[in-house]
Amino acid sequence: MPQLHAILPLPSKPLLHSNIFSSSSAPIRRRLQRTFSPAKPPNLKRLTSRIVQLTRRRQLHQILEEIEGAKREYGKLNTIVMNAVVEACVHCGDVDMALNIYHQMTQPHSCGVDTVTYATLLKGLGRARRIDEAFQLLESVEQGNAAGKPKLSAQLIYGLLNALTEAGDLRRANGLLARYGFLLREGGSPSISTYNLLMKGYTSAGRPQAAINLHEEILHLGLEHDRVTYNTLIFACVKTENLDAAIHFFEEMKDKAQRLCRLDLYPDVLTYTTLLKGFGHAKDLHSVLKIVLDMKSRHDLFIDRTAFTAMVDAMLNCGSIKGALCIFGEILKRAGANVDFRPKPHLYLSMMRAFSAQGDYNMVKNLHKRLRPDSCGTISPAVQQEADHLLMESALNDGQVALRIEALLGFNKSLFSPYLLPQVLPGEPIESIMAPFETVRPLPGTLELKKVVMRFYRDPVVPIIDDWGSCIGLLHREDCCEMNARLSAMMRSPPPCVTTTTSVGHVVDLVLEKKYKMVIVVKHSNLNGTTHGSRAVGVFTAQQLVNLMAPVPEVVKQKQTVCRRLTMV
Repeated sequence: MPQLHAILPLPSKPLLHSNIFSSSSAPIRRRLQRTFSPAKPPNLKRLTSRIVQLTRRRQLHQILEEIEGAKREYGKLNTIVMNAVVEACVHCGDVDMALNIYHQMTQPHSCGVDTVTYATLLKGLGRARRIDEAFQLLESVEQGNAAGKPKLSAQLIYGLLNALTEAGDLRRANGLLARYGFLLREGGSPSISTYNLLMKGYTSAGRPQAAINLHEEILHLGLEHDRVTYNTLIFACVKTENLDAAIHFFEEMKDKAQRLCRLDLYPDVLTYTTLLKGFGHAKDLHSVLKIVLDMKSRHDLFIDRTAFTAMVDAMLNCGSIKGALCIFGEILKRAGANVDFRPKPHLYLSMMRAFSAQGDYNMVKNLHKRLRPDSCGTISPAVQQEADHLLMESALNDGQVALRIEALLGFNKSLFSPYLLPQVLPGEPIESIMAPFETVRPLPGTLELKKVVMRFYRDPVVPIIDDWGSCIGLLHREDCCEMNARLSAMMRSPPPCVTTTTSVGHVVDLVLEKKYKMVIVVKHSNLNGTTHGSRAVGVFTAQQLVNLMAPVPEVVKQKQTVCRRLTMV
């Protein structure tokens, strides 16, 4: 048995031939001491736990790097570790990498594969909608041609069936049951687990009523309901907005658990969370409060972060901001003792939306400040952008003009950190704060760049005029690329223009959204209804906007003055 030595090396005679294929010229004795040292036995259990942790974080690249390092240190890894790697690939959505790992495991002198490997692969192929490959793999197992000679079992079928029902592919799910359903039968009829998966599939496919109809078939066959059955039925009822039926199944679930003394039938966190989402969407605050009270009266129920988040979302949907704030405070209190309760960014955004709509700038500002240090999980750029927009929106709803000033300055810390302009109202005409056109010293378009090149070391943008004094374009510093060219050949034309009666708010939007460094202000429109070609009377620049800003602490002193001006308007 030549393979026996590759799997079980004798401790008294180390396998010197295990490094025959190594290309290194170092002495064999040194390599054996580093790789298979008896003083440092492989701790593959710790490695497996590490892979599971990285899988939850979706850090597949890090997993593959650590596996390569473990192979160099320990040599061949066992099937349990490699199955964890396959699961990580499937969890991260990289089915091709999972298949690659599988082929490595099937090679001679490797760890080999087992039923868990095939079940994981089938699950991954089902999620990736590569159903034909999944059925080919099942056929190879059925025909006995698969590596490792696994037996066809219910474990293999359930993995693929679950993936198909989650994707809502009921046609292929029923095809799978028609061909391999005999493995899932209990007492001659499909098991309750099979019906649970089918009901989930109908709900995922947007047909929750069909899932509820399957309940009649379950009753006809006399199958015993389990907790998953009730949770699936309640979820389907919530999807159809039939909350009375959901409460009926909920009460039946509790009554049956008490009557039969079955702890495994009592509602769990998923049951309550589903009901909270349903009644929150229906804006039924009374039922939401009743469910929350029921949850807190259950001493055997562990309310996790997801359930607390569902409470807050339901109360916000019902308009109970005070109730949501109380639950949010309880989450923060628990998070002080257990980091697993630290809120996710989604919860902060939900609270900020509610207070922003009320114009509570101080509360939104505090939530915005604590978003990054106190939340858990990744704060994506989209989440940060929405948080910054909500902060601005709350300032606007509070009667203040908020500006995304850092977007103008190009800061990376926060693209939308607001500053306030207490002395400017959005409805005022731009004529009241514009700079006269002559103060920016426009240049004739007939000049060559070499004659005025020093001007662009001082000014980032200069207006260009024609022989009649009309502004025909803007020349930016970054566009000055040819010393002998005329300014009119390098300018951007036509320039962004507004009339003197245009509101400050509209001009600010142009500067911020279009990234304009200068906007030309003209006296009136020409006969065609456009502003291009009209005589310029002023300009408004991004630098002027920066000069008008005031930090938030300074604006607080002027808030009463701003409110009086708003009242007068």
